[in-house]
Amino acid sequence: MHQATNLSGLDNRCVSRPITAYIGFDCTANSLHVGSLVQIMMLRQLQNTGHKPIVLMGGGTTKIGDPSGKDEARPLLSDQDIAQNKAGILKIFEKYLKFGDNPADAIMIDNADWLEPLSYIRFLRDFGSHFSINRMLNMDSVKIRLQREQNLSFLEFNYAILQAYDFMELRRRYGCELQMGGSDQWGNIVTGIDLTRRVDNQEIFGLTSPLITTASGAKMGKSATGAIWLNEERLSSFHFWQFWRNTEDADVERFLKLFTELPLDEVERLAGLNGAEINEAKIVLANEVTKLCHGEGKAITAAKTATDTFKNGLMSEGLPQLEVSTDRLKTFSVLDAFVQLGLADSKGAVRRLIKGGGAKINNEAITDDAIQLTEDDFGAERKLRLSAGKKHHAILTLL
Repeated sequence: MHQATNLSGLDNRCVSRPITAYIGFDCTANSLHVGSLVQIMMLRQLQNTGHKPIVLMGGGTTKIGDPSGKDEARPLLSDQDIAQNKAGILKIFEKYLKFGDNPADAIMIDNADWLEPLSYIRFLRDFGSHFSINRMLNMDSVKIRLQREQNLSFLEFNYAILQAYDFMELRRRYGCELQMGGSDQWGNIVTGIDLTRRVDNQEIFGLTSPLITTASGAKMGKSATGAIWLNEERLSSFHFWQFWRNTEDADVERFLKLFTELPLDEVERLAGLNGAEINEAKIVLANEVTKLCHGEGKAITAAKTATDTFKNGLMSEGLPQLEVSTDRLKTFSVLDAFVQLGLADSKGAVRRLIKGGGAKINNEAITDDAIQLTEDDFGAERKLRLSAGKKHHAILTLL
């Protein structure tokens, strides 16, 4: 926990009867990444203790763009893009939450259902007087942009108003009394609480989690090869497993507590391991987090693939794979291969990797980013192992 409104009141409320709580997720991509995993686990913990979680999809607010933590406006997406992203995000929550019609079953709602039909003049007349420009200018998402003299459009300025309206609407429709989120959402959450108090004379609550960083100060959600996505279409279960296996020693105990459901006495045992034995704890962490996100089978396969690849030096079939035809090979560059195999985010990133000596084919460093693969490079097995650094590997197969 980072911040809470009336924590004792919230605690008493949760003890007296089950509470309905929500976290909102805008549909800016077809997957979330591990930077959202604390919020997902908060909803899971909520449900596991008998309360009801709401996953609010921002089909409406995505069209505005949350300025929180951003130096410039987010790109505006089409209705089709938003729908596709929403479908991808749903796949993640189906792994972590139980959806259905029972009292503690989760529900997924789209705020476009009530935001899109709003009449602008009527909305301003009914609710505009409850929002203070003075207060909104002091919200971090606004103040930081203005201090840096970076453009903040009136479109983005409206985001906090719409999120506040979401909270009030969810209380009216579903009896939702708690909004949770990352610490960057504090201003938006408090604005919604204030609006509900002013308009409906009802108390509702807010609770945030801190921004999760690694022991070295890096922001969660990124790695040397790009974002750590939760959907396997964006990042293989092996690379996801490997991300957790490579956790810094100082983060192991904290991550076991945040991202797994192991008993605390087992967490303490694993956290007490020293020297090379800490690798046992990292493997358990990788197995448990991958099991929740991708399923037990994928976790077992990823662990075996890691053993085959790093301990036994094999070209494991469990590594991410890409097939390319002989005809396509003529126009298929090494840069294309690294990007499509998920070993780098962009061709520019591959070039930087090559320049630093970290890009390899069959353990041989690539020295020229213009190298063209030929059929002879693939050998009798018609396979190549591509590597980004020492820990990220994939297989390119020639059909």
